[in-house]
Amino acid sequence: MKQTFYSNGKLLITGEYLVLDGAKAFALPTKLGQNLIIEKGTKKEIIWKSYDADKSIWFEDSISFSDILNERNSESESVKSTLIAILHEAFILNPDFITLSEGYAITTELGFPKNWGLGTSSTLINNIAQWLQIDAFTLLKNSFGGSGYDIACAQNDTPILYHLEQGKPIVEKVIFNPMFTENIYFVYLNKKQSSKNAIASYNINKKNNLARTIVLNDKTTFEVLKATTLKSFALAIEKHEAEMSIILEMQTVKESLFPDFNGVVKSLGAWGGDFVMAIASENPNKYFASKGFGTIIPYGEIILS
Repeated sequence: MKQTFYSNGKLLITGEYLVLDGAKAFALPTKLGQNLIIEKGTKKEIIWKSYDADKSIWFEDSISFSDILNERNSESESVKSTLIAILHEAFILNPDFITLSEGYAITTELGFPKNWGLGTSSTLINNIAQWLQIDAFTLLKNSFGGSGYDIACAQNDTPILYHLEQGKPIVEKVIFNPMFTENIYFVYLNKKQSSKNAIASYNINKKNNLARTIVLNDKTTFEVLKATTLKSFALAIEKHEAEMSIILEMQTVKESLFPDFNGVVKSLGAWGGDFVMAIASENPNKYFASKGFGTIIPYGEIILS
């Protein structure tokens, strides 16, 4: 019997990095996500096949049940070793999927190019959790790590406000449907940023006292959510970007790549790659294309609403 599971992708608008320390993050689920298809197999193994958005196979291998049972915290960051680590943690949470099975044929299908950084890992983890009826936040924490905002997006079809309270995820559905969404665009920077590496760097370099910073972040996040005009939204986003620039001791993406842009540009998620959000009174396609960035997606085409 074939089973199919689906999870939404994500874009983190505010609270990047600080969400790890309890700050409130505003995030948007995307229309693009990932399918997980489970079929029966044999030989006490999983035949795994992963398709990219263009229908090409980007990963294909077999994983024996013994590999999953005896996973040894490999330092390798290969796709297979990462997958085995996730499945090993899933086994700890629900051993039946190994002990009561003869094997599986598993297929994943991405609705977005895997390099876009919209949640290749989080959608997979949430799909595995749905399949095995285990807690996706626990599976993420025990395997890949991170705040969990991406899992919350995978599970919700509306904008969310997310934070950690004593390590536990708190998800609040929020309304965000301003008149100016037609002035918001998402631009791909032609390179994927490693969330793991970015988080590790933040944990090493973050300031000792983040309490004041988190208060500022939360205030700005609410300003973003409550903005009723394009100007007030842009000012709040610009303020957030400036605050994070100080904390991370990095130039903003506008300063480094788009200093002459007539509008606001904000990094989303891990700084230095994936998508940025552009706010402009006029269509900015020509500007970004002239800079070598050809993937420019209007808000309404990518955000789930």
